[in-house]
Amino acid sequence: MKFTLSWLKDHLDTAASLETVAETLTRIGLEVERVEDKAAALKPYVIARVLTAEQHPNADRLRVCSVETGEGAPVQVVCGAPNARAGMLSVFAPPGTYVPGKDITLSVGTIRGVESRGMLCSGAELGLGDDGDGILDLPADAPVGTPYAVWAGLDDPVIEINLTPNRPDCTSVHGIARDLAATGLGVLKREPMPPVRGEGPAPAAVTLDFDDYDRGLCPYFALRLVRGVRNGPSPDWMQARLRAIGLRPINALVDITNYMTFDRGRPLHVFDAAKVAGALTVRRAREGESLAALDGRTYALTDEMVVIADGNGVESIGGIIGGEATGCDESTTDVLIESALWSPANIAQTGRRLGIITDARYRFERGVDPAFALAGLDLATRLVTDICGGSPSDPAIAGEPPETSHVIDFPWTEVRRLAGIELSRAEMKVSLESLGFHIAGSGDRVKVLPPSWRPDIEGKADLVEEIVRIAGLDRIEPKPLPRQSHVATAVLTPLQKRTRLARRALASRGLLEAVTWSFIPREDAVLFGGGAPSLALANPIASELSDMRPSLVPGLLRAAQRNADRGYPDAALFEVGQCFASDEPEGQSIRAAAVRRGTGGHAGAGRHWDGAAGPVDAFEAKADAMALLAALGVPTGGLQVAAGGPAWLHPGRSGTLQFGPKTVVGHFGEVHPRVAKALGLKGVIVAFEITLDALPLPKHRPTKVKPALALSDFQPISRDFAFVVSRDVAAGEVVKAAASAERKLVTGVDVFDVYEGAGVPEGSKSVAIAVTLQPVEKTLTDAEIEAVSARIVAEVSRKTGATLRA
Repeated sequence: MKFTLSWLKDHLDTAASLETVAETLTRIGLEVERVEDKAAALKPYVIARVLTAEQHPNADRLRVCSVETGEGAPVQVVCGAPNARAGMLSVFAPPGTYVPGKDITLSVGTIRGVESRGMLCSGAELGLGDDGDGILDLPADAPVGTPYAVWAGLDDPVIEINLTPNRPDCTSVHGIARDLAATGLGVLKREPMPPVRGEGPAPAAVTLDFDDYDRGLCPYFALRLVRGVRNGPSPDWMQARLRAIGLRPINALVDITNYMTFDRGRPLHVFDAAKVAGALTVRRAREGESLAALDGRTYALTDEMVVIADGNGVESIGGIIGGEATGCDESTTDVLIESALWSPANIAQTGRRLGIITDARYRFERGVDPAFALAGLDLATRLVTDICGGSPSDPAIAGEPPETSHVIDFPWTEVRRLAGIELSRAEMKVSLESLGFHIAGSGDRVKVLPPSWRPDIEGKADLVEEIVRIAGLDRIEPKPLPRQSHVATAVLTPLQKRTRLARRALASRGLLEAVTWSFIPREDAVLFGGGAPSLALANPIASELSDMRPSLVPGLLRAAQRNADRGYPDAALFEVGQCFASDEPEGQSIRAAAVRRGTGGHAGAGRHWDGAAGPVDAFEAKADAMALLAALGVPTGGLQVAAGGPAWLHPGRSGTLQFGPKTVVGHFGEVHPRVAKALGLKGVIVAFEITLDALPLPKHRPTKVKPALALSDFQPISRDFAFVVSRDVAAGEVVKAAASAERKLVTGVDVFDVYEGAGVPEGSKSVAIAVTLQPVEKTLTDAEIEAVSARIVAEVSRKTGATLRA
């Protein structure tokens, strides 16, 4: 919300300085984001007279000007503007002046051999517009030597506040002035607003075409005809204020509605009465209807949207934007002024669906003052007749303003209870009454009626907030929190703990945390099992970010490739965040994922004098996944690693982590070449993803302690076995079978060779394992070792069909 200081003082009688106003606004919750003081920025620029303008001796397009600045002798300026001439008045900048339009600081210079002491400026060079074809040509009565900003009325500071959605009353300069007056900074100016006397009934009727269920879409609509207007430019003072807040003046009728929007928070719309066919009807749009709007775009409408229509069809989207067909221009002589109330929820929904952001929508979706609808129409009518002339009719009214008043039973002690501040009853009452609240009663409890412009006030706590922000938060005495006499109980859930621990564990493995978008292109979502219509965004922040992500991996893959494109090929990234399988709560899950690219393995990346690191492979991703499970304390005794994974992983270089076929917790492996090509990835990239929600919770056994460390005094023994098994038997099955043959003695089984080729039957493979035996009670004899070896061979043969390789 922007406004100028003089505009504020139209509503607030105060002598406070700009600094005091800005400080008070922030103190009462209307945070000042920026103060733009053009007078200070343009202070060096003065009005000057060009005494002579002679041709430059060394340049055809330059003139050497003698300039009277009102101070001392004339100065010499070399000027390249085509309109520079003797006798004209323009704006002069002396050496040392910063020129915002060119982002330079002037100095005494020599241009084509002629000295130049300053600059004659265009509007573009002063940052006041786009006109840079020539220097400013001022009227003959402009006083030489006067600061240009003061003469041009640019000495009116612009204040911009950051308005929270719950304060629709401060979307107007009048509402902001009311808040400042409540602090004692000044007195709110209350101008009488008698109703406008019309000259006969309005010839244009209006109908609200809704059933009882939809009546709240537009509960009230007021319309007035003004005949015989002259729609020229609006007054200079109005144009100056609109430009100061970033609006472009168009014509008097449109400027008046824009001015009313910011001055009183009352959006209006004007129709050219000659272009309206018959009576106006407010109704739901019909499927297939569209509107060519005032912003030059055509919008397709649905039956969820509310429109104003006439005999020709839709003429306006109610409360958001008008139509081009009935817009007012210089030929307009009769005008219809509309002031209505609209459903905030429907305005917000329609604006989002159509992607329209207007000042009217901004106010209606927050809620405007329902009691000011007719008074706002009267005030706008007076502005129209004062500026454009014409004779108004009586208003045509349909519906009635909704009843929003509700009385709050308020004990004064609530302020001390909720805010911890002691205030006198008289001060609290004055604060509320200054803000427009009506108070009945005189005891410890009173009845408070919120004003019609405060829809955010619902209960006692809201009244406390109003009293405290006007009194000042600095008056709340700071007090230490009471010290607890016991150890606080845990407040984090197991999933929250795992989320934090997962980040630490993955970072400790040399992975860098990335935070990617929760929405991805639809093509990416489909590649990773998503793309359901229920997960498509209605209003994506960018056209390509259209779907909620089904996996963390696509965002990480694109991030890794972006790093590679910028000279960092060995990326190792991880992320912990939400993924979406459906739009239901149970369809959301927390996952941890990581990708490695190039030589970005756990042992280090890049070239080294002792040998370059090898490229990453699927086992690097498996190691990351297993390290994460270990860090989270997940019991891996029953964890199964099944070959293969989802479609985005290479079918022969991937695996699935599961606790039985029905409890899949994650996947790891190399990204499928088809997916890599679709995403524009180059080189080998491996990834893993684990669903933290699916991991089994640790068992709570508070009485169980970790067993004592038992180290054997006897030397371990290693025996190698080579088994020939069918090609489709996993090496892991051989390892499990060998480990189960003698659980008391076997402490480790490692695969050190897998071979297919000469010497091995077709369709089979050789799997060589090293089995570690750890004696506990005594040194094993050769016979005992042979017996254990025989049991290992027998168990592997029984469970896998393997035979000992000759």
